[in-house]
Amino acid sequence: MHSKDLNDSGLGTRSVHAGQHADPATGAVMTPIYQTSTYVQEAPGVHKGYEYSRVSNPTRTALEEALALMEGAEHGICFSSGVAATDAIARCLRPGDHIVASNDLYGGTYRLFREIFGPMGIESSFVDMSVAENVEKSITPKTRLIWIETPTNPLVHLVDIARLSEIAHARGITVAVDNTFATPILQQPLALGADLVVHSTTKYIGGHSDVIGGAICTNSEEWAEKLRFLIKSAGAVPGPMDCFLTLRGIKTLQIRMLRHCENAGRIASFLEAHPAVSEVYYPGLVNNPGHDLANKQMSGYGGMVSFLLTDDRMEKAVAVLSGMQIFQLAESLGGVESLINHPATMTHGAIPAEERRAAGLQDTLIRLSVGIEDADDLIKDLSRVLDSL
Repeated sequence: MHSKDLNDSGLGTRSVHAGQHADPATGAVMTPIYQTSTYVQEAPGVHKGYEYSRVSNPTRTALEEALALMEGAEHGICFSSGVAATDAIARCLRPGDHIVASNDLYGGTYRLFREIFGPMGIESSFVDMSVAENVEKSITPKTRLIWIETPTNPLVHLVDIARLSEIAHARGITVAVDNTFATPILQQPLALGADLVVHSTTKYIGGHSDVIGGAICTNSEEWAEKLRFLIKSAGAVPGPMDCFLTLRGIKTLQIRMLRHCENAGRIASFLEAHPAVSEVYYPGLVNNPGHDLANKQMSGYGGMVSFLLTDDRMEKAVAVLSGMQIFQLAESLGGVESLINHPATMTHGAIPAEERRAAGLQDTLIRLSVGIEDADDLIKDLSRVLDSL
C-alpha cells in the first residue's frame, strides 16, 4: 500500500515524505485537494481506481499511506473523527461479546462503549490495566477485544502493550491500542504485538487544532477489509480538505513531538518541586510508577502532564484553571498551543463521578497539554498562578 522505498527510513524522513507523490498532472510537490464527489468512468466498472469519494479519494489515500508507513502497518484507514474510528472497531463485535478496557481512558470512549454499545448487548469491563493481572481476571469466554490507552487519559499511566498482547493472543482476542497521546513518533504498538492502532488525528498528528479526524492502522487483511466495508457502508469519512490539513500536520510531527516532550519534562519537574502541588502525573519523572515501562516501550515521555494541588478544594483548582494567560482553558489536546483542562467537568464528564474517583481521577485533577511555546514562559504562567494560591 505504501512506498516501499521509505520502509527503512527514519521517522523524520517518513513524516515529510510518507504518502507524498508528485502530482502526475502538474508535478505539484503537495498532494492536491481532490474536492470531488465522483469520478468519470471509461466504461461501466472501468475507472482509474476511484468511483465515489465516500469509498475513496486520492487525498485520503495519500493520508492513509502516510499513517500506515508511520505506524509500520500494511493498511491505514481514515475516519471523520477518532470516535468514528473507535466506533468502527466496536461495530465489528456482536451482541454478547465483551470488551476489556482501561478504567482511566478518554471519556468519549467510555461513553461509546457503555451508552451506545452496551444497550446493543456488547458488555464492557473497565479495569486498571497498569496491572496485567487485572486484565487476566476480567477476561471471559465472551471477551473479543482488549482496548488499551497508553499513556492513559488523563492520569498518564503506562500500560504494557507487549504483555497484554501476549495475554490476549493466547486466548484469540484482538488488541487495539489508542496511540493518540504517544503518536507513532514515540510508540509503535504494532511492533509490540497489538493488532490495531487507533488515533484521533485531531490531536498531535494534525497538530494545529484546526481539523477533526481519526485513523486505524493494522497489518491484518481481515480487519482492513471489515473496516473499509464499514467506511463504504456507514460513511464516517473525512473530507479531502481535512485529509490535506492532516497530511500537512504530519510533516512536522517529529519536530513538534520533540518540543512537546522537552517542554512537558521541564514543566513536570517544576510542578513536582512546587509546594502548592501535591502530585504530578508524568512518566518522565523518575519516581513515576510507569517510568521504567516508558523507557522500555516509548522513545519519549510525551506532552501531557496532570497534577493535583496540595489544597484540594475545588475553588483552588478553578483559580488555576481560570487564571492562566498562555495556557488556554479548552477541550482537546496535542496542538502547538498549550491548553489546560478540568477532566471531571470537561473531557471525562461522561464517566459517572463514583467511577472516576474509583479510578483515581479526582474532581480537582488538572490536565495540561503542553505546547511548543518557550518553556520559560509556560513555567512563568504556572508559577504566577500557583504562587498566588
